[in-house]
Amino acid sequence: MLSARSLFQEIIENDDSFQLFCSIAASGEAQGGWENARIAALVPDGMRGLAPKIVRHGADEDKHGRIFNALLRKRGLPPVPVPPETDYTMLLERRGIGLAHEKLRRSEPLTEHDIVVYLAHSRVTEQRAADQMEMLVTHFGDHPEVGRAIHMISNDEDNHLAYCHEELLRLAREGHGRTIQRVLRESALAEISVYRDVSLAVMDHMGRLLHWPAPKAALLAAGIRGLYAYERFSGWHRMVNLRMPRRRDALGGAPAPAPGLA
Repeated sequence: MLSARSLFQEIIENDDSFQLFCSIAASGEAQGGWENARIAALVPDGMRGLAPKIVRHGADEDKHGRIFNALLRKRGLPPVPVPPETDYTMLLERRGIGLAHEKLRRSEPLTEHDIVVYLAHSRVTEQRAADQMEMLVTHFGDHPEVGRAIHMISNDEDNHLAYCHEELLRLAREGHGRTIQRVLRESALAEISVYRDVSLAVMDHMGRLLHWPAPKAALLAAGIRGLYAYERFSGWHRMVNLRMPRRRDALGGAPAPAPGLA
């Protein structure tokens, strides 16, 4: 019987599929680290109070990238190139979601609107990350090889999501509410489409590495498309609501170290 647990178990037990999984994850986290570092450097003067939290967000993402690379090193595996069709971050950018890398490479300060877009986009993508890590903690939190890393990354993703909720609510009170809701909706609808495409691409690569029979690959693809249909109909709403989080000032301190992992 196919389940999230059996699927991920199969992926982490095979060196080739584990290598690809960790390489994709490490690359995405590294991109997130770079993006947040650039945004922190370009925050407009009137919003400089956000810069330390954005720096912390980026430092966490960099740490996650190092954790995935450390998992590879422990198996004696080098990272492998990430297939472009599995590059979640860049595919979102091509859809016009978030802040373009071209803008972040320039030295001009960002605008308040840019920061609203960044936080709204992050609220959507961090929801996806937090949900995925919660699933992995449920099924693999006690795994001797990856359990500790999964718990650490999951806690960080929960912090990132809390930070996005809190800051967006503050900005809404300051008059950005309509922009926030518009960008949240646009980002969520684009994200669920990109997530479907990336999931299909990743499973296609995994299927070839693990020699899945055609019926199994077809069943997984149908499940991914079914999830997209649900999210397109109503599931995307969970990505756009805002509520004050239990974790307040979640990125107000120094990032937690990862001794022995990164």
